Amino acid sequence: MKVLVATEKPFAKSAVDGIKQIIDEAGFEFALLEKYTEKKQLLNAVADANAIIIRSDIIDAEVLAAAKNLKIVVRAGAGYDNVDLDAATKAGVCVMNTPGQNANAVAELVLGLLVFTVRNFYNGKSGSELMGKKLGLLAFGNVGRNVARIAKGFGMEVYAYDAFCPATAIESAGVKAVANQNELFKTCDIVSLHIPATAETKNSINYEMVGQMKKGGILINTARKEVIDEAGLLKLMAEREDLKYITDIMPAANDDFAKFEGRYFSTPKKMGAQTAEANTNAGLAAARQIVDFIKNGNEKFRVNK
Repeated sequence: MKVLVATEKPFAKSAVDGIKQIIDEAGFEFALLEKYTEKKQLLNAVADANAIIIRSDIIDAEVLAAAKNLKIVVRAGAGYDNVDLDAATKAGVCVMNTPGQNANAVAELVLGLLVFTVRNFYNGKSGSELMGKKLGLLAFGNVGRNVARIAKGFGMEVYAYDAFCPATAIESAGVKAVANQNELFKTCDIVSLHIPATAETKNSINYEMVGQMKKGGILINTARKEVIDEAGLLKLMAEREDLKYITDIMPAANDDFAKFEGRYFSTPKKMGAQTAEANTNAGLAAARQIVDFIKNGNEKFRVNK
């Protein structure tokens, strides 16, 4: 049984060592492809692999066709839109993610970006504080729960809406549940996005939705680029000079957003999971899930049908 770690952007060495140890102890063969520069290298590497661990690497129909012996792909991280789920299902391949392993890292980034924002990007001018501000979480999964935990330490009032999480579960975490997404945007000073990119959510954060925010509102996106209607948000920010947009996912229209000096900030690349701890946690979780799947048939974290 051959397990391939295929990462254009490598795991930390300590993570690779830990993954190898888990694979070796299970009696499987370990293989490593790092920093590859051409798709052909990936196609060659997957030819005899039974399992693959990836990060943001693209696993499409061509890769799946080349991997004749493949049984499982695990995306080390929460998002999995870099894997063609339909093609995987047709090929009889199980696809998993590793939810929760980078949740604290993303949550800490959210609060770090918020402090940076309310202090005027540390430009030396007087800013404001987060204490007493109303923070709205759109989705209350692993990341949302960690954001709520940290935000309460800042003395913020935390609200949340999640179409798939009962209000009772939200309230039991000490967070105020609201009835719908519109209420969240109308109520809160800051809205933090934690929704996946699905057919229902793509471009859903648009002119009308964000336009409901009160004066001085801040929208922060550490989820997915696709959920933002960039044209609509640009139009709104041009009309409302009080709104701010902060993200760790550089928009396609970055140059247009950058014109809103003092009201827009993007990191140069997606940074939510870019910590040594999250990097290691996700990789080790992926390895354990592969072993459990192959030996015990456990499909707990399967994301394709």
